[in-house]
Amino acid sequence: MMTYQPPAGARDLLPLDVAQKYWVETRLEQVFQRWGYHRIITSTVERMDTLMAGGAIDQEAVIELQPVAGKRLGLRPELTASIARTAVTRLARVTYPQRLYYNANVFRQASQGSHGGQQEFYQAGVELLGAGATVADAEIVLLLVDCLHSLSLDSWCLILGDAQLTQALLTPFAPGQRQAVRQALATLDRVALDGMGLSPELHRHALHLLDLRGHPEDVLQALGQMALEVEAQTAVERLKSLVALVRDVINTGGDSQRLTPGRQRPALTLDLSLIQPFDYYTGLVFEVVTGPEQGCQVLGQGGRYDNLLSVFQGQGQGFPGIGFVLNIEALHQALLPTGHLPQDTPPSDWLVVPTVPQAAAAAFTYAQTLRASASLVRAEVHLADGEPPTATRDLARQRRISRIAWIGPDGLPDIEALN
Repeated sequence: MMTYQPPAGARDLLPLDVAQKYWVETRLEQVFQRWGYHRIITSTVERMDTLMAGGAIDQEAVIELQPVAGKRLGLRPELTASIARTAVTRLARVTYPQRLYYNANVFRQASQGSHGGQQEFYQAGVELLGAGATVADAEIVLLLVDCLHSLSLDSWCLILGDAQLTQALLTPFAPGQRQAVRQALATLDRVALDGMGLSPELHRHALHLLDLRGHPEDVLQALGQMALEVEAQTAVERLKSLVALVRDVINTGGDSQRLTPGRQRPALTLDLSLIQPFDYYTGLVFEVVTGPEQGCQVLGQGGRYDNLLSVFQGQGQGFPGIGFVLNIEALHQALLPTGHLPQDTPPSDWLVVPTVPQAAAAAFTYAQTLRASASLVRAEVHLADGEPPTATRDLARQRRISRIAWIGPDGLPDIEALN
């Protein structure tokens, strides 16, 4: 006998999986909406030139489909490029800033994923379009903090970086060396740096960059002692203002009121070698990871992309944008040990039982009356024919149904509450 399985890289979600996923997504959406964000839904299938975002997204990450009418199409590997395309083509006349959020699945070639052979992922995230100041960066970071607090996640770290500043710090290296140096810095690979054949001066510079991670104030102080170009100095001041603003709100503002006794404030780390999976970031970048006890799993990431919309606009003009994405599966795994997720699917409130075949129509009618009596009443009609009442009661108890409505030949209900 042939056993049918989902295709490689895909998986099925059973009712309890869905209930737990919905628990996470509902809380995130409530936070997004409280901050004034509105949901956007974009096409799952896009043109390949849209998906690659002007070369910022590697074509190998995209699952390409068969061409249609000569046009190359693929499944979206992320949502930001699609939303940027929508903003340029469909949101041209709206007022800005635009606050948008999404809750959707994305698809990536298995070789690009960090989850084995998985190719389909569920994500929730936001995009803030049309605001380029430090206060906009702070809004996104604080919104991310609020999201994680809404899930009652206690042990996590927020890692901040700056793509523009990192590029400036890598300028002394030859163009062919910069990516290798950056990768070695990101993985703390001192051996790789030693083996690159760098000049003594560049080697010292690389080792100095290796230490530019840790407590934000310490890293910013170290940067202040370096001879930086004007653009890099501007990026440092921007980071300094952002860290101060975020700390001020977390320590004294409304967000601190969400901290229950015993809950730790989020740890902030500044890491100037932070690498994001897609190469359209122009300023602030960040990711949030679980604590060491959970293996430092990446829960989400984001950053500023002030040139992305111009890729679709065709006029070469930058347009500010910043956002983040949260990985639903990673959040699910981080939440499993906490006991916050639902442990069972919701039971039905009523089992409506026709005691004779002629009572079936009255049973369906009574069940519909129950369903219409409140905001959400779960009522299911018993479908077994001629079953003894004791067996029906046992089934109801197994399914955690608390009340039975026995519908007799006259169509009237006899209500029984189960212990």
